[in-house]
Amino acid sequence: MNYSRSHVGAPREPDLPPYQAVLSETDWGSLETPFENGEDLPEVLARLLTPDPGVQVNALSELGEMVGHQNTIYEATAPAVMYVAGILTHPAATTPRPYRNVPVRAALLNWLASTVYDASDEKVARTEQYSPGFPTPGSIVASFRDLRPMLYRTVSPFLRDSHEDVREAAVITALILAEHPALAEHRDHLAVHARAILDTSGDDPNRRVARKALEAWGHEVPAPEPFTEESWGWGPHSDGRGDVEPPF
Repeated sequence: MNYSRSHVGAPREPDLPPYQAVLSETDWGSLETPFENGEDLPEVLARLLTPDPGVQVNALSELGEMVGHQNTIYEATAPAVMYVAGILTHPAATTPRPYRNVPVRAALLNWLASTVYDASDEKVARTEQYSPGFPTPGSIVASFRDLRPMLYRTVSPFLRDSHEDVREAAVITALILAEHPALAEHRDHLAVHARAILDTSGDDPNRRVARKALEAWGHEVPAPEPFTEESWGWGPHSDGRGDVEPPF
């Protein structure tokens, strides 16, 4: 497996490769990031598996800057996302976050949701207004969007997780991934989860994601709520930094 610049448009494996293989077989130094290349990414990714939750969430925040700076998809974004998705079942993902009795797995899923949203249909449609034909076939963004079915299969087992925060983060991630046409068969099932978000969640960005998904899929939804639209739109927006601060 070699996610070098010359393989950006190459066919993807049908199933998510092991995170160890993503880490060791990716040519990180050849991949574009906002800071030249991704040669420093293996060390950051490895820190996600340390037993110290503070180190984990700081690494996740750092990772967001390295592969998603200014909400942009880079060449290094795809393998980084595949690695994070691959460690969702790792024992390190069950470590409680600092100041909260919430597994780090929830932070990993929130990061995935925020990152895949940057290549969502909503974001693509906005860009296409100024760049007709975006994204072009085989481009970095188009290839990243092709990963959605693979990522969905990895995230979907957590839709019924016993922990509320993990479950909600998984639902939001799955709702964004299910924009892919190949995942249309899952939308009625996901609509049930989306309605649960509207019924129970106090997180406005997550409620926007649930509402927009239901609307896009032709489901009736309650009257719009008086949300204050942020500059980044209706998607989730988390870099993990809040997970290392005390809840004052």
